[in-house]
Amino acid sequence: MSTATLPDDPQLRARFGELKPALGRQAAVIEANRCLNCFDAPCTAACPTHIDVPGFIKRIASGNLRGSATRILDANILGASCSRVCPVDVLCEGACVMHRYNREPIEIALLQRHAMDAYHASGETPAVMSNAAPGLRVACIGGGPASLACAAELCRRGVNATIIEKRSLPGGLNTYGVAEYKLRAAESLREVEMIRRMGVEFRFGVSVDSAEALEQLEKEFDYIFLGVGLGAMQRLGIPGEDLDGVMNALELISAYKTGNLRELHGVVVVVGAGNTAIDAANAAKRLGADTVYLLYRRGESDIGAFEFEYEHAKQEGVQFLWRRRPLALSKGAHGRLLLETVQVRQAEGAFEPVPDSQFTIACDLLVPAIGQSPLAALIQGLRGVEVRDGRIVADDATGRTGSERYFAAGDCVNGGREVVDAVAGGKRAALAILKTAEAAYA
Repeated sequence: MSTATLPDDPQLRARFGELKPALGRQAAVIEANRCLNCFDAPCTAACPTHIDVPGFIKRIASGNLRGSATRILDANILGASCSRVCPVDVLCEGACVMHRYNREPIEIALLQRHAMDAYHASGETPAVMSNAAPGLRVACIGGGPASLACAAELCRRGVNATIIEKRSLPGGLNTYGVAEYKLRAAESLREVEMIRRMGVEFRFGVSVDSAEALEQLEKEFDYIFLGVGLGAMQRLGIPGEDLDGVMNALELISAYKTGNLRELHGVVVVVGAGNTAIDAANAAKRLGADTVYLLYRRGESDIGAFEFEYEHAKQEGVQFLWRRRPLALSKGAHGRLLLETVQVRQAEGAFEPVPDSQFTIACDLLVPAIGQSPLAALIQGLRGVEVRDGRIVADDATGRTGSERYFAAGDCVNGGREVVDAVAGGKRAALAILKTAEAAYA
């Protein structure tokens, strides 16, 4: 596994410039010195991984970038990714005490990125305790943030951890599904490479898709961690959605991030209004689409995306069509897609069409972005692992499922939250696995 497997496309890099440029050394020191070093820091409490924010910022102020990064990594092994993708406005920076004085919050995310980028540039690897848990073997199914955090924490404590990933590259949505202007795939893989150097084993192109495959893993490993994320993107359920020219949001983002899609033209319609829908719409604009519509059956005040994501989309030039629903898709005379839509209104909790409001949009690409499907039936067949409403039922504090050998965390448990939540869950599960093993072999 290497970042060399990804193409370096100057055109793509130019189109997907970062939303916030990195801080220079002097700017980072100045910003770090603004921090009040609160004793009972609300920013630390607001972080799902509880990074010691005042502690790492204080080290930046004194020029100790290695110490700062080490403090971050102690809490969050994916500190570099989280510094780029976390919704800090509603987490650490949203809790900053500077708000009480009507001042701008400390730029915690940029400071965290400053320390982590320096650490990764040095090529250093976090220390591991090689003899803490000799002989214990754990399989982590899925290569996303939850499994990476679980495997890294286990490896730190001497456990033989193996990540099993069906795709050719690790990182999950960090690599394949986060917009390039937030987190480049190469940066995600750089972080994964650090975890590999710690001693975590990776097996790529391996699908655990049968009871026999699971039984084989049970023979090879003492415990199994499920970090499988969610299922495929949900379908619109309209006639014609299998036509050429339909690509769901995650497919779109993955295609350009891995070099398989370099540009778009004409009109693109994105259906949905969550953060992924916004990312897809912004990507379409940056890839060259002339017009991008975001179609949503509810109103502006009901969108699932964060407010700052919505504002960013408006700045990118995305146009919003509120209270409108797709009805059918067909091919026009010249090969373009014809999306039939209708205005809707809510009545007694249901959506009903507004009479005489049908409107057809001629477009070149239709992008469904209405969420991901529940987990595959395979998980439901695991002994003692309960699946409820498409989610694995697991204890939030430990990741423990109904089976003593299976643990789980991340989107497959919480239904799809932030990267930092997956990291926190994976780490908690790793510690619980260690306690379970200690009790079993005491």
